[in-house]
Amino acid sequence: MSGFCPELSDDVKQVRDWVHEFARDVIRPAGAEWDEREETPWPVIQEAAKAGLYSLDFFATQWLEESGLGLPVAFEEIFWGDAGIGLSIVGTGLAAAVSANGTPEQMGEWLPQMFGTENDVKLGAFCASEPDAGSDVGAIRTRAVRDGGDWILNGVKTWATNGGIANVHIVVAAVDPELGTRGQASFIIPPGTPGLSMGQKFRKHGIRASHTAEVVLDDVRVPGSCLLGGPEKLEARLARVRNGERAGEQAALRTFETTRPAVAAMAVGVARAAFEHARDYAREREQFGRRIAENQAVAFLLADMATRVDIARFMTWRAAWMARNGRRFEQAEGSMSKLVASETAVWVTEQAIQILGGAGYTREHPVERFHRDAKIFTIFEGTSEIQRLIIGRAVTGLPVR
Repeated sequence: MSGFCPELSDDVKQVRDWVHEFARDVIRPAGAEWDEREETPWPVIQEAAKAGLYSLDFFATQWLEESGLGLPVAFEEIFWGDAGIGLSIVGTGLAAAVSANGTPEQMGEWLPQMFGTENDVKLGAFCASEPDAGSDVGAIRTRAVRDGGDWILNGVKTWATNGGIANVHIVVAAVDPELGTRGQASFIIPPGTPGLSMGQKFRKHGIRASHTAEVVLDDVRVPGSCLLGGPEKLEARLARVRNGERAGEQAALRTFETTRPAVAAMAVGVARAAFEHARDYAREREQFGRRIAENQAVAFLLADMATRVDIARFMTWRAAWMARNGRRFEQAEGSMSKLVASETAVWVTEQAIQILGGAGYTREHPVERFHRDAKIFTIFEGTSEIQRLIIGRAVTGLPVR
């Protein structure tokens, strides 16, 4: 990509080293405990807030970092520590990223309330998926209907990170179902709004320290000021669609493509953690009178693991740099980064278990947890199949279905 050089600035290197130390000293030692407990690791989030890692200022600063590599580098280190705790720390970031498409007044009022303070941490939740509308976002059934100057929302959201326990929820709803995704809008649900409740809390295969639940909306009434972006922007977009003119996607869907490099970076962190553990184990473990890393089969496997991690990281950095510098994803480079990084994480973590053998299948070593955590990256924020669909459309120029 013309103009892209994967060299970190001194500022980003300092952030990387600082976050790595926090991940090494605070996140990683707590990973197994909170995975077993399957609970939100509030004490760790509190420590992250005190350190300045969990804050609106940190996310905004790194999001706006000149090269675009601030957040991907930080996320890789956080998820190198532990993916479940990592998602508890960064999960608010997606709701915040969607909210950044709001009016200045909305951002000023609601973004700080998603994070709280270092002494009173809060969470944000982004609610898009539904029981019958995961990859098919056009099938969203949650409705938002005007009632005077207010909006009333009804529906059920599912698989929502921080759903039901967040201070602020961002909810995608259909305002004109006949228009599909182009007839949708995002709404801010303030804390304590009547009618919003948590449904089922999911027990998961991996990322167990991250809270995932249903969010039930039963006649949830919010003022017109909670329509993300404001009524003028929505009405203008709907009018263009109804007139057959080209109209961009609503804010939440646009955000997905630009945040995919951040998700890819999370997967890179998990893959790197698994590779490093397997490498170190192979250096020490002896079989048949020599260390297993001296066996060509193991050394070649480690070589492939290291190479794939680096490829995934390079593609992630490229996409992040493009997004930050206003380069269009002509070939769906954001989706490419997530596809490669997520599938790399699954493959590398599986090979790490294989290198450790029976030991890797037990909870005496973290690679089995890494493997369970890795799988989610091929599913959330768009499955691998959806990423291939997006990439296929981009490279062929045809409406691949």
